[in-house]
Amino acid sequence: MASVGGWMAPESARIAKGVRALLTGGGTGGHVYPALSIMGALTDEERARTVLAWVGRRGGVEEHIAHREGIPFHALAMGPIVGANPLTLFKSLFQQARGVLQGRRLIRSWRPDVVLATGGYVSVPLVLAARLEGIPSLLYLPDMQPGLAVKRLAPYVSVLAVTLECVAEHFARDVLVSGYPVRGEILAMDRQTARQALGLAAERPVLLVMGGSLGAHSINQAVWESLPRWLPKANVLHITGPRDLEAARELAGALDRIGRAAYRPVAYLNQEMPAALVAADLVVARAGAATLGEFPAAGLPAILVPYPHAGEHQLGNARFLADAGAGIVLRDGDLLAQLGDSVCDLLVDAERLEAMSQASLHLARPDAARRLADRMLELARGTQHVA
Repeated sequence: MASVGGWMAPESARIAKGVRALLTGGGTGGHVYPALSIMGALTDEERARTVLAWVGRRGGVEEHIAHREGIPFHALAMGPIVGANPLTLFKSLFQQARGVLQGRRLIRSWRPDVVLATGGYVSVPLVLAARLEGIPSLLYLPDMQPGLAVKRLAPYVSVLAVTLECVAEHFARDVLVSGYPVRGEILAMDRQTARQALGLAAERPVLLVMGGSLGAHSINQAVWESLPRWLPKANVLHITGPRDLEAARELAGALDRIGRAAYRPVAYLNQEMPAALVAADLVVARAGAATLGEFPAAGLPAILVPYPHAGEHQLGNARFLADAGAGIVLRDGDLLAQLGDSVCDLLVDAERLEAMSQASLHLARPDAARRLADRMLELARGTQHVA
């Protein structure tokens, strides 16, 4: 049977009469990885009978990830509609309208059974096209606060799913509270195995620092300022993003032998990210939607630094984890003054770290990906009522 990256090629799916699913969502990895986790929750038999394609913006992060995962990609016209001046807004709306027409043509030729959307403005054209063509759709909102795209699409999807009960209050319709779909590797791996996979010493605490897919310069600067205080206490796995990697490597090269062994800067982690989350004792990170699912799944205490230009999304995510006792929140502008002390205080307080870890684990919903996969399959097979 022909396959693409482990998924069936379209011509083989027609022969096998498997489920045909179009995935859409993007702009950031936070709108892509939930869909991959949902598809990863399929059994081997379900996976063998499923054909996928991704629909998004040409050149977007979703195209890069889809190609890496071996999923065929289709681009539609689209444009953002937030914070735009009137001329740009008009052009974006025109592009979105073009995208809907293109999406209808794609649906007619590709003949999907279901559309799975995970938010971002890139998901708008395909979801609207699916509605017009009578194709059922599942829209999953990862964040605590719905963005404009999700608000506009909510009335037109067959199933609307959210991570937490409190998020459902934003919508005047039935909502599935599913939890956040996390990668199965996070749930299956133990700390010793994770540290071995990354070549990290089993006996030393591990601090993981990450600033999103592109990194975060303000976090990186605060890390470099604090490294002399941290490295005697822990190994530091620092995901710098591509722009700051060279500076981090230069700094690492200037450390003494013990410091060089304890500090590991990398631009980005892909397949190794689940191991990094499980291996860590503490994480310093932005507060994207994945923090609501992946940190609890790993029982990972967090120092959260919401991106100051992300509206209320990241701040809401961070406050939720902090209120549950699973993290603490720092403002981006306070990083240089406070991050060093905050990390040091936690690294030497094993009792507090353990309490935060247990609070984080209490929030985990390990069945979320499977619940969403089941609902998607029900829609595809016509056994789920379409609103």
